[in-house]
Amino acid sequence: MNESLKGTTRAQWDRAAPGWNAHGSLIGAWLARATEGMLGMAGIGPGSQVLDVAAGAGEQTMTIARRVGPTGRVLATDLSPVILALAEDNAQSAGWAHVRTQVADGEDLQVEPASFDAVVCRLGLMFFGDPLCGLIEMHRALRPGGRICTMVFSQPEHNPCITALMSIATKHAGFPAPDPYTQGGLLSLGRPGLIDAQFSAAGFRDVATTRVDAPFRMPSVRAYLDLVRTSASPIQQILCHLDEAGRARAWADMEEALSHYATPWGWEGPNELLLTAGRR
Repeated sequence: MNESLKGTTRAQWDRAAPGWNAHGSLIGAWLARATEGMLGMAGIGPGSQVLDVAAGAGEQTMTIARRVGPTGRVLATDLSPVILALAEDNAQSAGWAHVRTQVADGEDLQVEPASFDAVVCRLGLMFFGDPLCGLIEMHRALRPGGRICTMVFSQPEHNPCITALMSIATKHAGFPAPDPYTQGGLLSLGRPGLIDAQFSAAGFRDVATTRVDAPFRMPSVRAYLDLVRTSASPIQQILCHLDEAGRARAWADMEEALSHYATPWGWEGPNELLLTAGRR
């Protein structure tokens, strides 16, 4: 990723940080089953030394900290200093002295080689300008035999809410219809076989991907869109080109489109995730 694009990405997540952190428990509940699967596939247990890449506000970092216990160690990294400061505050509030944070580009982690037992990256790798470069860095950080697991969204047809949000936002902004697999986008690593190939190219062995159904359950579609408004940086980036009235029209169209997923007990948006594991 070139420096200009990295600067834009950093600024986006700096702005989205408060909203992402405020919804941490909601996001954690949505991803709970997938996160437990990710940590298990990475072989994380008591005493593990873990690198959490693109950690965001650190909701999953806290889960890792509980899992490794006081004899373990967790280093949380992120490109955004603002969101990572929130992760540090959350760790301190929880009393986790074995958690540290470090502002770092995922494609240049600035960690000692072969210094971790496990590496995880939850919903971050797809935003990398060069995910293979990021995976090579994660491979370098692992001790021989160490394990990795990443979580990304699968292909567009299994993530219709994301597809609808992106297509409606770009239509209102006057942008061309998005290619869902555009590098750095939400669904960029969802093409079948792509992430496995990148893991293998980075030097990992025993590579395997598991699909995980992860529906997002909310009281209403409006509650879901309130979450997206405050914490979904890619959507914010598109809609920032519109005036207030234009943004209101876009959100209204999104609400109408996603109302299709209303249920008798609330709203349930389909999502499918890919957990990809490997070993150095």
